[in-house]
Amino acid sequence: MSQRYPQASTRRRWLGTGAALSTGAVMGCAGPVSADYRPKTPFAVAMTSVPIAGSDQAFPVRRIYCIGRNYAAHSREMGSDPTREPPFFFQKPTDAIQFVRPGTVADHPYPTLTKNYHYEVELVVALGQGGRNVSIERALDLVYGYSLGLDMTRRDLQRAMGDEKKPWEIGKSFDHSAVIGEIHPVVRIGGHFSDGAIWLKVNGTTRQDATLRHMLWSVAEQISKLSEANELFPGDIIYSGTPENVGPVVRGDVIEIHIDRLPNLSVKIV
Repeated sequence: MSQRYPQASTRRRWLGTGAALSTGAVMGCAGPVSADYRPKTPFAVAMTSVPIAGSDQAFPVRRIYCIGRNYAAHSREMGSDPTREPPFFFQKPTDAIQFVRPGTVADHPYPTLTKNYHYEVELVVALGQGGRNVSIERALDLVYGYSLGLDMTRRDLQRAMGDEKKPWEIGKSFDHSAVIGEIHPVVRIGGHFSDGAIWLKVNGTTRQDATLRHMLWSVAEQISKLSEANELFPGDIIYSGTPENVGPVVRGDVIEIHIDRLPNLSVKIV
């Protein structure tokens, strides 16, 4: 499970203290005027973080963004035309994070309300800087590091909501639906990702197998496009889409995922 610590800031405080910053402040670096400031609250709210590889530090997660249908073959298997569809994004709550340590097989609970629970392996991008309307040329400067993860999906609920023209958040945003490994700083893994194998196995059988160059929208393009809709901040993470051949798992199944240059990650459905 993810590490959680007492929350040190609130969205209201981020907004309220912004006016006190100088006009020359770096975009995305807004923060509290005093590090010692603690608002009085009626109860404590945990903060979600993910361990940083090779460090005793943790990466604080502010928001989780996910891009939909970012591989052509997956877009087709979901009934869309990838040649005409611009990128679109949705969000998961930060406490949907399930951290999995390398070299372990973590128990992953089968969620309620579904009879068609799907895996989706993805490259995860962790931002250390923020901005608005970020150019493609500057976008990778915002990246702190990378991880690999699973965008777990209650597919039957997602499809049912879609058929009814209703938001399909219930199919994507639920407890443990954002599985993730350690965050690996860019400088420690030899730079950014533009290619490399990405695969997923269930009980040792390969189900998804592609390369990162098959992404329709590169990491830089995703960041740039997302920053047009939302101002990005340090602590934001982006699940960058999944290849084709998504499919169901049941209790007892073991999922293993891989992206070149990152440690494998494994969970058991329980």
